[in-house]
Amino acid sequence: MLGRILKYTALSLFALPWVVVPVWMILVNSFKAEGEAALLSLDLPTKWAIVENYTAVIVQGNYVVGLRNSLLVAVPTVIVVLLLGSLASWGYARSKRRSTQVFFYITSLSILLPPAVIPTIFILSTVGLDGSITGYALMMMGTRMGLVVFLTTGFVRGLPIELEEAAAIDGASRMRTYFSVLLPMLRSILLVGAVLIVIVVWNDFFFGQLLLKTSANATLPLTLYSFASASVSGLSWNLVFAHLVMTSAPLVIIYLFAQRRILAGLTEGGLKG
Repeated sequence: MLGRILKYTALSLFALPWVVVPVWMILVNSFKAEGEAALLSLDLPTKWAIVENYTAVIVQGNYVVGLRNSLLVAVPTVIVVLLLGSLASWGYARSKRRSTQVFFYITSLSILLPPAVIPTIFILSTVGLDGSITGYALMMMGTRMGLVVFLTTGFVRGLPIELEEAAAIDGASRMRTYFSVLLPMLRSILLVGAVLIVIVVWNDFFFGQLLLKTSANATLPLTLYSFASASVSGLSWNLVFAHLVMTSAPLVIIYLFAQRRILAGLTEGGLKG
């Protein structure tokens, strides 16, 4: 009992300067007027400017457009990557061919290697998708596929193949076997993969800056950057922090509603992996 108390106390003390303080600074300064927020203090505001700051973000910060574009990229990316990645993992896990294993290692290697930016831009320009949301989403799907393949292949290898054989004996097709037998068992590890992909895609700035060339196609990180750099007199920290809060809010809301499933998926995935 004493050891558990000491452990949680140590974790709390560690989280205080690295998690609680930065989050509090961002949140409390997003409530302040411009001059007071420029001091970057942790004090409560002497004059609250919540409505003014967050209204400015929505009206002037192109927030609604950024939110729409981020959703148009993140949602299809998660769905396609989880579906195709888990199907590929099934093939990699069950195949005994050496060539298939080589392709598995090549696919997994994409986690470490940075995407080839110039060839990607050339290909998107050739097919007429350069600067578009569709082209950017396709690039994210291709570059994040290796993460799901890497996570899921080892998990599938630990599943009993007898269930798939029984489904085949009952006359189920390969796709029917996947959706009825394999997919329910992969739910926990795919949930972990979905969380990782959403975080990466939602917060991506580098590739969005290179591939999305107009403000109409900007995602939330790009609208935040444009909003922060628009002022010629310096950063308006109150508005920057307010935009940052609203950019992070969708991820926080999703986590609050799905935290039990996420934690259960992490636990079950760790046990089976």
